[in-house]
Amino acid sequence: MSTPAHVERSEEMVAAIEQELSALFRRSRSASLRLARRVHPEMDAAGYALISQIEMSTGNGAGVRASDIAEVLGLDKSTVSRGITQLETLGLIERVGDPDDGRARLLRLTTTGAERYEAMRTQRQTEFRAILDRWNPTDLSDLGRLLARLNTDLG
Repeated sequence: MSTPAHVERSEEMVAAIEQELSALFRRSRSASLRLARRVHPEMDAAGYALISQIEMSTGNGAGVRASDIAEVLGLDKSTVSRGITQLETLGLIERVGDPDDGRARLLRLTTTGAERYEAMRTQRQTEFRAILDRWNPTDLSDLGRLLARLNTDLG
């Protein structure tokens, strides 16, 4: 008994997608370290993930709890704590009191951390735009839509 052609095509397509996602993830890990070093030469890729999440979570400048960062990133609190200590030592983040809970501490970028992160982000966006400028608007729209769908389905 033979396998229907549409099943074989589907398996081939899934295999191709899996291969491309693996390549994307490898490049992403490498890029994270490169971007981290742009923020601070002693920062590692894990620090980049932390500082990025702190920056995204504190758009209003109020700060974010370490436990919230751990939950969003799916990391153990002790792992996040070590990373936070490194970022503090580098002068990129600071702990401040939580106005809603005097016992809690919030994390936020220092002025230096914010300036360095923004400089890195501006450079990253310029590089990314240079790549995507070669794409037509339909492909860009399709990519955005399909990535959003994949992220939702993975979530």
